[in-house]
Amino acid sequence: MTGGFAVGALLVSAAVGVGSYQLTRWFLLAQREDGAVRTAMVDVGIVQAAVDGDDPGVLQVLRSLDTGGNRRVLIRRDGRFYSRTVDAGLTASIPAGLVTLAEHGHGGVQLTRIGGRTALVVAVPAGPAITLYEIDFTQDLDRSLQVLALILTLVATATTGAGALLGWYAARRVLRPLATVADAAREIAAGDFTARLDPDTEPELARLTASFNQMVEQLAQRVERDRRFAADVSHELRSPLQTIAAAASVLHNRRSALDERTATAVGLLTDEVGRFQALVTDLLELARGDQPPDLAPVDMGALARQVCRARGLPADLVAVEPGAQTHWQVDRRRFTQVLANLLDNALAHGGGAVALRIVHQREARVLEVDDAGPGVCPADRDTIFGRFVRGRSAGARGGSDGTGLGLALVAQHVAAHGGRVSVHERPGGGARFRVELPGEQR
Repeated sequence: MTGGFAVGALLVSAAVGVGSYQLTRWFLLAQREDGAVRTAMVDVGIVQAAVDGDDPGVLQVLRSLDTGGNRRVLIRRDGRFYSRTVDAGLTASIPAGLVTLAEHGHGGVQLTRIGGRTALVVAVPAGPAITLYEIDFTQDLDRSLQVLALILTLVATATTGAGALLGWYAARRVLRPLATVADAAREIAAGDFTARLDPDTEPELARLTASFNQMVEQLAQRVERDRRFAADVSHELRSPLQTIAAAASVLHNRRSALDERTATAVGLLTDEVGRFQALVTDLLELARGDQPPDLAPVDMGALARQVCRARGLPADLVAVEPGAQTHWQVDRRRFTQVLANLLDNALAHGGGAVALRIVHQREARVLEVDDAGPGVCPADRDTIFGRFVRGRSAGARGGSDGTGLGLALVAQHVAAHGGRVSVHERPGGGARFRVELPGEQR
């Protein structure tokens, strides 16, 4: 749009400039021509009164004429030119057509070039076989036209710049409502369902604003209903699950008194009840994900070693790069689950964690977990953090498919802290899960 305004302004200013130049040039030349003809008619009267046929009389008349600095006067008598000064170039430069016209008793005016300068040549018959030629050099007029052309060029340039500026402003003015809608949509896509459009900001888009806000309101209500449903169902399932788990535990403890087939069934039942309990716990955690994190200073290195020891992993698995920031302002409970889920995921699907590093970066707080598995294929890297999503080889890399919510919880907890989690290929093979939080002022 900016380019269109600039081109339009350029075309309009060029057309106006060229038109103005041509009109001014025509008007000034017409005035100059009229003045030259009037002066020539006055000089013809003097010549007709003074010339009596003698050559010296012609030269005397030429010297008596007031020609100024820009005019030259020639008299052609009996086919011969007479001038006040010796200048063969003047006589040779008079247009032949004008000479022929004058010899037939007709006056005329013609614009031509003489000695590299523009000149008006006026031919006026002064009597039998006598013609007066006046040459009016228009270098002063040429300079004025050059100044006019420069001024019009500058005006056209300024107009083009103004057009571009106007186009830029108009484009921003027109696209600003769309940018506002795009920003609100981006916030909603990121999970902020409180984003709304202000109807007073763009009154001309009141209908769009109302429809957009109504859509977001309905979407937020639906998400809230789904969240409450999941939370209510998960909460209602906890009590019967605890009862079933207790009963299954009793049966499991007495497996030796049961026959082989029944003992196998009890073992399967106990495993599935445990998996069901983990699923319900994860669903409850997801349902509480909209609550703001309880931030407090946490020594991330010490927390990572604690989580490793709780899972039977060596504490020296944790490495802190020199200069890395280890004291993070985070929700301790949520980040304990982030570390635990990443380590459990590495154990279940990646052959176990081989490193947990706190990385030194100036503008971010970074934590990485490497595993020894085959890695995550590129097609799964954008979807693996979704709910109930498992990698293509999840079943082949572990003894259980899990609940499909572990990495979703990681992504949710990290996003609640304003960060992001991603998965990459580890140098040497395997997957590298990378948690990034915005840097803190020290």
